Amino acid sequence: MQYQVTKSQGGLIKSWTKGVPFDPKAQAQLANLAALPFVGPWVAAMPDVHLGKGATIGSVLPTQGAIIPAAVGVDIGCGMMAVCTDLHARQLPDSLAALRSELERVIPHGRTQGGRRGQDRGAWHNVPDDIAGVWQQLQGGFKVLCDKHPELEKTNNVNHLGTLGTGNHFVELCLDERDQVWLMLHSGSRGVGNRIGEHFIALAKKEMERHQIQLPDSDLAYLREGSAHFDDYVAAVGWAQQYARLNRQAMMQRALGALARVLGKAVVVEQQAVNCHHNYVQQEQHFGETVWLTRKGAVSAQQGELGIIPGSMGARSFIVRGKGNAQSFCSCSHGAGRVMSRTEAKKRISVAEHAKATAHVECRKDAEVVDESPAAYKDIDAVMAAQADLVEVVHTLRQVICVKG
Repeated sequence: MQYQVTKSQGGLIKSWTKGVPFDPKAQAQLANLAALPFVGPWVAAMPDVHLGKGATIGSVLPTQGAIIPAAVGVDIGCGMMAVCTDLHARQLPDSLAALRSELERVIPHGRTQGGRRGQDRGAWHNVPDDIAGVWQQLQGGFKVLCDKHPELEKTNNVNHLGTLGTGNHFVELCLDERDQVWLMLHSGSRGVGNRIGEHFIALAKKEMERHQIQLPDSDLAYLREGSAHFDDYVAAVGWAQQYARLNRQAMMQRALGALARVLGKAVVVEQQAVNCHHNYVQQEQHFGETVWLTRKGAVSAQQGELGIIPGSMGARSFIVRGKGNAQSFCSCSHGAGRVMSRTEAKKRISVAEHAKATAHVECRKDAEVVDESPAAYKDIDAVMAAQADLVEVVHTLRQVICVKG
């Protein structure tokens, strides 16, 4: 048995954490989740598990009759996309600086001027035609949401579509074990998803106050099926998850175009793209019951299903195939998982240490990205070893370019 079982506060936790750090604060947070009466039969903790807001990052949470909006989080639908191209490493130029610059040019990234409209480098000031075309697929659903919740209308919606964001979001050029060239990226539902998440978290907290429900953490506030806002939340979160998926597709098309322009040749995608969420909720069947399954920093790993588990900026990443392990609710980790907070990383990791750790990658090496340096994360190889009964490795990727916000 590869997982550990913990009973605490009337709840059950199954954790795939052998050989990796498991912060006591994260364990306590999981215990709070597992003790809720509508949660179960247990909570699953992935090997990248670490402390989050309300719900633990790297957790899989089955609920019946209720959803915790803060467990889904505010980066609704955040996830990964990867494509394998027909290119080989020998076809890449000796210097990758021009390709990195072109990727940075065609995909808005980062955040400036506090994200103010018209001044933020991470948003479109004039929405390009290709992005406007993608927005047409989302526009009708967004209008329905805004008719019921007008607070959502004045958000970064179309002007964030096809943009990367900040933090751990990235675009990478990678090589696999055959030296085949891959493009891989990580992003979610951007400003509009954040606003949807915050809006419904606030509504859930008001529900708890109205019914005088006491919780060990106010961020565990939940919406019950049949309550005033439950169906609206399900619709909103579904829309945001679609936005996130289309956001990744739009960026991938732009990244493929950048690659073709710099190399001066057509680039063909050799196999079906992998596009998977790792912050989301959906109805699934587990152990004969229909549950709302929240994957908070976790990836679906149904039998035969392909997924992506990235390492940090200077570490390896993996294309994996799920083993359909029922005990984890057919899930696996979404990455390496942090061992340092961003504040701690900026204090402890020097620019020189970051530059050394990413010497083999064409990427930023300044003080603003040291919180994303490999030392801030768990050892991805240990993480993969801890979940050997959840997934098998299909491809191992190593980064050669990394674009960060």
